[in-house]
Amino acid sequence: MTTLAKADKLTLLNSKIRSINYSKYGLELDLLQENAKSSPNQEEISRLEDIIEDSDRQLAALNEELAEVNALTE
Repeated sequence: MTTLAKADKLTLLNSKIRSINYSKYGLELDLLQENAKSSPNQEEISRLEDIIEDSDRQLAALNEELAEVNALTE
């Protein structure tokens, strides 16, 4: 088990959540661009949608951990 303080864990978790949110938004912009093409590549659209779904699962897992860490006492 890690010996990080609660505040350190929260800082790290929030940083990872923010990073995934930035990446997810970039992917959503990529998807928007691909769909705007006169001939969108369906394979690329599917790939981007899969990565966005993975990002959502990662965010859900990190938010669960965030809730657990927030419940810890100092």
